Amino acid sequence: MSVSLVTVLGATGSIGVSTLDVISRHPERYSVYALTGHSRMEALQAQCLAHRPRYAVVANSDQAQALQARLRDARCETEVLVGCDALEQVASAAEVDVVMAAIVGGAGLRPTLAAVRAGKRVLLANKEALVMSGALFMQAVKDSGAVLLPIDSEHNAIFQCLPSDFARGMSNVGVRRILLTASGGPFRDMCGADLVSVTPEQACAHPNWSMGQKISVDSASMMNKGLELIEASWLFDVRPSQIEIVIHPQSVVHSLVDYVDGSVIAQLGNPDMRTPIAYALAWPERIDSGVSPLDLLSVARLDFRPPDPQMFPCLRLARQAAEAGGTACAVLNAANEVAVEAFLARRIGFTDIPVIIEHTLECMAPESVQDLEHILLTDRHAREHAQNWLNSHF
Repeated sequence: MSVSLVTVLGATGSIGVSTLDVISRHPERYSVYALTGHSRMEALQAQCLAHRPRYAVVANSDQAQALQARLRDARCETEVLVGCDALEQVASAAEVDVVMAAIVGGAGLRPTLAAVRAGKRVLLANKEALVMSGALFMQAVKDSGAVLLPIDSEHNAIFQCLPSDFARGMSNVGVRRILLTASGGPFRDMCGADLVSVTPEQACAHPNWSMGQKISVDSASMMNKGLELIEASWLFDVRPSQIEIVIHPQSVVHSLVDYVDGSVIAQLGNPDMRTPIAYALAWPERIDSGVSPLDLLSVARLDFRPPDPQMFPCLRLARQAAEAGGTACAVLNAANEVAVEAFLARRIGFTDIPVIIEHTLECMAPESVQDLEHILLTDRHAREHAQNWLNSHF
């Protein structure tokens, strides 16, 4: 068996750490080619010493000089590179077989698209890249022959529940709808009035999953589920109206597919991201992920309920952007990133997040997507608009 070389974009985040854990369990199958990190330099250094990649990529030259010196002192031959061009380089290098795309937010679009265009096996954990670029991204997958495998637990579950020939079209394979499950986040049992005073610490205290700050806030607002709805529309070529969001507090059923014959197929497992990571790394085979077996007798019950649209207006905004198409989803994503950053910095309240997003969407009419530069320009303008409005109102 040949060893697959893996680049991990966003290695120091929770997905990156879980990916390296799975890889370390199968040294006969996988070796690390490159690791990238934005701010957690001590963590990146430790990862380089443990996995000895050929390259590490950091955000700026000061970080690079300091990390290179420390690695050299430890007799580690990893070469440290800098910046966005380097991210694209390690994502598209000829030697690389697999790319874990786990950079958070819009910053992950360029390197993820570079990996796709180079025809890699791309494990997509950066949903924002697909949300922003939609049709352009999926066309690049088709043109290059890249293998795109979803890492979000919900999309990975859908992929497992669909027939292998689902690309022929959902109606042709008997699929009626997709049921996208959501934990509901830490505020699922609160009333709307209580959300006004919640803190970043409360928003980041997810009841089931261990995640970074940005995705934790998105989960609390349910924007994360809205972004996943958009992502699922592109991944599986379904209309937004064919996707139903269901709150499932236990996070054991990761998603379901409803068929026209009355069958509903679900994928279940403990809430641990190593399961979808291992599935995508080895697909179509299966390998040990290190995740404990699911004990249904211990779980005892599985609950489902619809989300409250008054409690979670971000769901409505995401669905509207998905229906509008064009650049609307890029605007949605950019405004959300600005708003979440402001919330984490305590400049705005939790319930101000959807207000900023809705205002930005109303002021930037959707346009037909032309190319990558058009998407990036839209992203920049949406961020500027959201930031300016935020500065003038808060």
